[in-house]
Amino acid sequence: MDLKEIRENAKKACSKCYVCECCNGRACKGQIPGMGGKDSGESFMRNVEAFKKIKINMGVICENGPIDTDFKWFGHDMSMPIFIAPLAGIKNNYGADMSEYTYNLEAAKGAKLAKIMAFCGDGKDVDTLFVEPFKAMTSVDDRAIITMKPWTKEGVDLRLELIKDQSYACLAMDIDSAGLPLLRNSEIPVENKSVDSLRYIKEKINKPFIIKGIMNVEQAAKAVEAGCDAIVVSNHGGRVCDETLATIEVLPDIAKACQGKVKVLVDGGIRSGYDIFKCLALGADAVLIGRPMGLAIIGGKAEGVKAYVDKLRDELKSVMVMTGCHCLDDITADKVIILK
Repeated sequence: MDLKEIRENAKKACSKCYVCECCNGRACKGQIPGMGGKDSGESFMRNVEAFKKIKINMGVICENGPIDTDFKWFGHDMSMPIFIAPLAGIKNNYGADMSEYTYNLEAAKGAKLAKIMAFCGDGKDVDTLFVEPFKAMTSVDDRAIITMKPWTKEGVDLRLELIKDQSYACLAMDIDSAGLPLLRNSEIPVENKSVDSLRYIKEKINKPFIIKGIMNVEQAAKAVEAGCDAIVVSNHGGRVCDETLATIEVLPDIAKACQGKVKVLVDGGIRSGYDIFKCLALGADAVLIGRPMGLAIIGGKAEGVKAYVDKLRDELKSVMVMTGCHCLDDITADKVIILK
């Protein structure tokens, strides 16, 4: 199955996503439910557009040798520094006739085929949007990363109890989901999390803890204070707040401040191996990819993930060749130029 066929399949399956050739948020701006960015959609669009201001600094006079994209994540071996981002509400947002269980099962199968790792999602309905996704993923691979929204203590404790005997790699909290109105008004609502409330979660688990939704140095410092093991620089794909900076714009300062303290991931607008290279050069350890990965799963299931990751790997390797990088550690800030 090739990427063209996967895209055509996804286009037929989705009634709320336009499956644009370039997933940049322009056609779907403001469409929530749907895959658009909040209000004007500017944050989603800026995430994508900001990558155009970062250019590759070519340099090929170097020792010849193999190109290695292998990556290690808390003891887990991966073929590339890519994670499938957490997605929930497949029918509601994509308009695809695919259950949460099936979506996450295929995501996990695809991640295993491609030798990467996947985050599962969470939502208002604890059984359908939390339990089914993590059960689907952990039935395939015990390296799944379980994600929970920033529920009040009642909701957090409920989910911690549900996963306490499960085998999984890490627990993540999607703290920027505090801005989702539907979840704010649910029976057990989401809330803004303090350092103490985040530390409470870390102390309850015997796993690495990831805090997703960091957009400045001060917030990163608070995440470190809370005891997290990794952060995700993220504005929730532009779906929680309009008119934010792009994640790639704030990444360098956050990565510099966090160096040696926690692992730094980033998501938002990453569409190619070139984008992945830019993220790594500007300080990220790895990236999360959401919307395009969701379409790969809807259009091609596990094989769709494998095909998309293969494309990204080929692109990343080609840039590494043209910048004299033989391994991921060689990808440093001098390999890119940020236009003014």
